[in-house]
Order: sequence, then structure tokens, then C-alpha cells
Amino acid sequence: MLFKRTKKLFLSLVVATTAFTASAGIFNAGQVSADSTNAQDLSLDVKSAIAVDANTGQVLYAKNEDQALPIASMSKLISIYLVLQAIKEGKLSWNQKVSVDSDSYEVSQDTTLSNVPLLKDHTYTVKQLYQASLIYSANGAVMTLANAVSGSQKTFVDKMRALVKSWGIKDAELYTSSGLDDNQVGDAKYPGASSDAVNKLSAKDMAIVAEKILKYYPDILKTTSVTKMKFNNGTSETEMENWNWMLKGLASAYTELPVDGLKTGTSDSAGADFTGTVHKDGHRIITVVMGAQHTGDTDMSRFTQTQKLMSYVYNNFTYTKIAANQTFKKANSLPTFHGKKLTTKVVNQKATNIWLKNGVSSKNISAKLTANKKLYKNGGLEAPLAKGKNVGTLSLSVKGQQLSFLNGSSKLKLAAVNTQKIEKANVFVIMGRAIKNFFSNLF
Repeated sequence: MLFKRTKKLFLSLVVATTAFTASAGIFNAGQVSADSTNAQDLSLDVKSAIAVDANTGQVLYAKNEDQALPIASMSKLISIYLVLQAIKEGKLSWNQKVSVDSDSYEVSQDTTLSNVPLLKDHTYTVKQLYQASLIYSANGAVMTLANAVSGSQKTFVDKMRALVKSWGIKDAELYTSSGLDDNQVGDAKYPGASSDAVNKLSAKDMAIVAEKILKYYPDILKTTSVTKMKFNNGTSETEMENWNWMLKGLASAYTELPVDGLKTGTSDSAGADFTGTVHKDGHRIITVVMGAQHTGDTDMSRFTQTQKLMSYVYNNFTYTKIAANQTFKKANSLPTFHGKKLTTKVVNQKATNIWLKNGVSSKNISAKLTANKKLYKNGGLEAPLAKGKNVGTLSLSVKGQQLSFLNGSSKLKLAAVNTQKIEKANVFVIMGRAIKNFFSNLF
């Protein structure tokens, strides 16, 4: 089951007793120290975990990251992506009123689960249900949204499956829109699923989900960062307190880690999961911990492990910017075919970043240039060619550090562009070169 974590009294007590501890930053006793330089030094009490850069997908830590495990309510990130996609496409609107079907209603009345109690004879706006789904992990609310998008739970889950497959996630097991076990949703259970079917993804998969939703719908953070909000169900109000206790002012907040999302997940099969994100010093990382200890409603283990993981990243890596229009030694030019000049200068098109381990210098960065063969003819970029075309790919590696990315690459890959227009040589120059090459080949 997904637990209903009754915590109001607990939170007020913990916030009071942890206020001083939180203000001490990320180097307190029991946390990762600044001199921990190896991933092996980080002992996380979880089944799996991963930390990645939200922009590039660079993997900064991984433990059993490919093992598929129950994700519980973290499933709602996939569902909410589809809701936001439907809004973007004009198929839903924030103020659109939605009726509650019988299955969603029945689930919403289960007080052992995370829920806001919905009424059968009342309609709710998409925005209300969206907020309840993210802030309070309301299961009936997200099921109602799923029906609004697709008409049925099965059709919506099929959309979830197709979506993650399009992102390269091949090991997904998805049965419910909410993350509830399939046997907890009554007649809305997925047809043909086994009695013990639960949603499963790997930590790496969840990092991809988080990366995608932050890239395409960054405004989700305006809701995931809300600590408290009231939900009016038509006859009464429910005080929703965010289950992400790392938010500012809540029980597991840390001053030096301004966490603003994303989603918890809790069930008997999953234990305690958390997909977190923090924006610090102008950049964002994503963390996922799965299978953390869960001894009861007040157990903060998932947040303690997340704090250790986030602290590890900031203590052991240096965020290094790579400006646009940089040249890289031995990867700064490409040959031309029939161009006025025999070669053209090449630079990276856009600025990016890379995390370097402490002690590794940016001087250790090297690049390999691979040409865009679609623009090639007879071994060179065919003239004429406008300035700023994508003429190839720069693959960056770092001496002394093994790179890894969510897309499976071991290189940081950047689009390469030509800095000047490649003008075509006149016919006499072309003929002269041909004659020269002819005689060169003879001897």
C-alpha cells in the first residue's frame, strides 16, 4: 500500500528541533565530509541511487542504477508530464472542470492512502487536481486527470508506456497512473496484469523522467516547491502539506541545499523513494534514491540519504563552464571540397558545462571531432556552405576522469559549427588543384 503519512504534529516538533542543525549547512556530523573524494567513500543505505546534472545528463554518482525497482508515487511524474503535454497541445486547460469517475472516487475515499477526498457530484479544475497530485500525492486526483487526458486508466497507462519508451527506457513496468499497486485501484486495474503487479523503473530511468519534465515543463517547480496549500473538495477543505520534507521550512530542509522538487514514493514493496532536485550556484542537479529505510510515517531516511548524495556531489566535483565558440586542440578544423580555403575553422555551437572531480584540471579536457558526412563530398565539406552550419560533433573526454551520461555515452558531445562561410573556389583554382593532385599521385 501507499501509506498515508499523518505528520502534522510530527513535523511541527521536528522542524523546531532541527532548525539549528539545518542552518549549519551540508558539512554536519554524519554527512559527507569535504575530503571524501571517492564514490566508494559514500555509503548510502538505499537499494539504488543516482545523481546527474540536469542540463547535460552527466552521471555524478550511481549505485545499482540499472536495477528496476518499485517506484510507487514517483510514477506521478510520468502522469503529470502527459497532463502538461495535453495542456500544451490544447487538449486540456488549467481552468477546465473535470468530473470524477467511480474508480477515482473510490480510491480518493481510502484514508490509508495519500488522498484528498473527492465528491462524485462535484467537478474540479485541472489545476486543482494537478496541485493535489504533486503536493499531496493525491491518488484519486491523478487518476481523475488520467481519465481527463485519455478517457480510461488503461489508455492512459498505455500512453505512459509509450512515452518512456520514446525516451529510450526499455525496462519499464507500468500498470497504474498513480503508482498504487495494481490491486489497489479496483476495477481500474490494468487488464491481464498479475495480482502483484507494481510500477517499476530503475534509478537511471527515473533520472531520465525528471530530466525530461524539467527540460520541457520547468514550471512544474512552481508547484513542487509549495510546502502547504488548501484543497477545497466542495464541502470541506483539506490542508495539504508537501511530502517532500527537504523543502525550505520542513523537517529535512538544509540551508545550503535549496531543494525545490520533485516527488516522493512510498509503498510496502518500494520502501521509501525520492526523486529530488536542487538549484545551487546557478546550476541544477537531479538525485534519485530508491529503497531507503521506511520504519514508519515519521522515518526521514530517504531525505537523509538524498542530503548525503547531494552533499557528495558539491563536495567532490567542480562545476566547470565551457563557453560557446571555443576551439579545441587537434579538433578545430575540417577540410573543404572546392572551397576557396582548404580548411575551415570549427568551434562548439553552444555553451555547456562539465563536472570535474576535485584535483582534475580543465586542462585535462580533450576533444575529438567527427564530421557531419551529410555535408561531405570527396573527403571535405562541400562548398558553398553558409556560416554556422552543424558540420560535426565534438566529443569531449577528461584525462583522469571517466565520464558517463544518461544517454549511455562516455563523452560529452557538442554540436560543432563552422565560423565562416565556405565560399566556392573559382573554376581555375579548382582545375589547378586537380592538376596538382594528379601529378602528386603519379609520383
